Parts: sequence; structure tokens; C-alpha cells
Amino acid sequence: MFNILINISKSVWYLLLEMSPYLLFGFFISGVLNLVIPREKIYKHLSGNKISSIIKASLFGVPLPLCSCGVIPVAAYLRKEGAGKSSTVSFLSSTPTSGIDSILATYSLLGPLFAFIRPIAAFFAGILGGSLTGIFEKNSKEKIKPTNNNSCNICNNDKLHSHSLLEKVRYIFRYGFIELIEDSGKWILIGVIIGGIIGFIIPGDFIEQYLGNPFLAYPIMLLISIPMYICATGSIPIATALIIKGMSPGAGLIFLIAGPATNTATLAFVSGKLGKKNLFIYLFSIIITALLFGLIVDFIWKTSGKDMNLITGGMEMLPMWLKTLSAFIFSGLMFQVIVKNIFSKYFVKNKEIIDMKGNYEVQDMTCKHCVNTIEATLKNIQGIEKINISLKDKLVQIDGEYDENRMITAIQKSGYSIKKRRINEN
Repeated sequence: MFNILINISKSVWYLLLEMSPYLLFGFFISGVLNLVIPREKIYKHLSGNKISSIIKASLFGVPLPLCSCGVIPVAAYLRKEGAGKSSTVSFLSSTPTSGIDSILATYSLLGPLFAFIRPIAAFFAGILGGSLTGIFEKNSKEKIKPTNNNSCNICNNDKLHSHSLLEKVRYIFRYGFIELIEDSGKWILIGVIIGGIIGFIIPGDFIEQYLGNPFLAYPIMLLISIPMYICATGSIPIATALIIKGMSPGAGLIFLIAGPATNTATLAFVSGKLGKKNLFIYLFSIIITALLFGLIVDFIWKTSGKDMNLITGGMEMLPMWLKTLSAFIFSGLMFQVIVKNIFSKYFVKNKEIIDMKGNYEVQDMTCKHCVNTIEATLKNIQGIEKINISLKDKLVQIDGEYDENRMITAIQKSGYSIKKRRINEN
């Protein structure tokens, strides 16, 4: 038993070595993108159901490091700011399946073919979903008046101001190496551990027999991935382990596309905010994209004579010291998040709900990024003296002499729904 654990640990460590340099670089680039691309520059281009808005929504979505959880409040805000249903579906389809961090991590483990095809597939999914929505919504007369919100990405303050270089650098590192890792690190860790277990325990001939055949592998991967929650980066080590064991590369791509793009939270959002018809369009677009590009990957791979260089990680040029250092840094960041979560869960539990003046329920607050966004928004509301946010209870508590209507409007502009709640409600 001890030897099995040792061998699994070695397999997990190998995956960490291969992914960590690209993950760290991807998290840094994600922080830079989040700083330099003002949200309003995105929102103002996505109104209506025009093909240009659909293309822009898909293009914006491909590099953004948002998982299918984090993309929900952004998509909700897009709607509030005037984005059409087609643009919103396009953004929802392209964003969680890609991201600059996952593109780099894909190259690290799965090589150039997957790294090239994956963002193209994400862009195609956005165009397909948005176009189909536009066709079925062409007679819609909806008009959503955008708000004049020019809030700063760093502090959410909508007044004219500036930040020092040091503040910008701090924001980049806080967003890239704290917030993003808090949101996606758990799923990356789960993916790496599952990948390590698959790599050691499951026999290669078993995978090759049952998942080497696309006619079996494709529907199995769809059935597994559609209800599953996993981030774009966390899905990579699982797909890698299965492909190494003999699964069709195309089936691996299906998992990489459908897994991050679909889960119960995203599907419920699409159904509730955009309608059941658009939910069907969204699912149809993801499934068709996954199947089509799965076939393309298998075709290219077979045409090349099953050249393993196409689906083998591109990390060979990096020295071992850099991979090892990166793995230790990433492990340290993950360890910090784990310790913080354990401390919050077991040592500050009695402070999650306290006696404060205003108590508000925010049901679509789903992750640490949501908490940080709401907290930053509230800090800019005049009169608010204390803020207590419980993610577990979906509860925002506020003390002070503040304008409640202004506070509610600010939260809604951030992409979240909010309503008053009595403290004794469950």
C-alpha cells in the first residue's frame, strides 16, 4: 500500500513539474490582462444581436481566465450593460473553455496540436452559439439600457482617479496569484491528483480497449463532462493521463471543451436569465463544437501517422531547475490557499454571521472572486463602515449610515442579484 502511494505521488509530482512553469506564467499574464482591459471596453462592444457583437464577444472570451463559475457574474453584468442574448451566449461559450493560463498549460502537457486547436474551438463555440441565438432572437424587441459605469478594475471606484505603478503591480500579483488560485487552484489540484492516479493505476490496455474507439469514447466523454464542474486548466492533467493510456486524442479534446463549459450552475444561469430555448442552443453549440473538433484532432493525428510529437508536452526545452522551482512555488501558493480555507472554516466559523445593521442575500455569489468583487464595490459606497461577507451562507452584512438604494444598484452593476434577508432566515 505504501509503495502504491509513493508511486502515485511520483506521478502527481511529474504532472506538477510539467505544468507549473506555464501555470505561473499564465496566472501572471491573466493578472496583466485583467488590469489593462477595462471592463467597459468590453461591455460597450457587445450590445444587440449583430454578428460583429457576437465575434467580439467570442474574441474577448478566448483569452480571459474565467472558469464556468467566474464567468456567470460577468455574463450577468454584460446583460445589464446592454449586451444582447446572442453576445452573452457567445461569451459564455468561448470563455470557460479557454484562457491564457489554460492555453499555456495545454501546451505544457499536450503539445502544439491541442494548444492550437483548443482556443480555435472556443472561438468557434462562441460564434456558433451566438449566431444560433441571434437567428432565433431576430424578432426580439428587447432593449436594455446600459448604465454609465466606468468603475476601475483595481478598486471599482467610478470617479476619475489614477493608481501608482506599485498599486498596479500589487493588483496584478493579487489577482493572478491569489484570487485566481483561490478560485481555480482546488480544481487544478484535483485534476493533477486524478491524472496521477489514472497514470499509475488504470491499465493502458483497458483505456485503449474501451476509449481508443471514438464511437465509444466520444459519447462517454460527453456524458462524463457535461454535468461535471472542472476548470479549463484542471481538466488538462486528466485528459493527458487518459490519452497517454490509449484514449483517442479527439475524445480528450471533447473532455477539455465540454467539461469546463458546462455544469449545473452555468446551465441554470442560462436557463433562468436567457430562457430554456437559449439553454438548448448553448448545450447544442458546446456538444457540436466538441464533437467536430474531436474529429478534426483525430483526423490530423491519424493523417500525421500518429506522430506523438503533436500531442506531447512542449516542455523539453525548459531546464529541470526551472520546472522544479516553479513546482515548489505553485505548491506553496496552493498550500497557502488550503491553510487559509481550513483556518476560515474551523477557526472563524463563529464570525460568519454576526449582528449588523443590513443583511442581504446574494445567491449568485459562488467563489472567492465574487466575494472580493462585492467587497471592493461596497468599500466605495459612502457611509459603509463595516462589511462582513459569508460565502457559505450567501450573505452580505453591512454596518453604517449608507444609502441602501445606491448600495443595491452598485452590487447589481457588479453582476450580482441582491435582496434583503432577515438574520434568522436559513
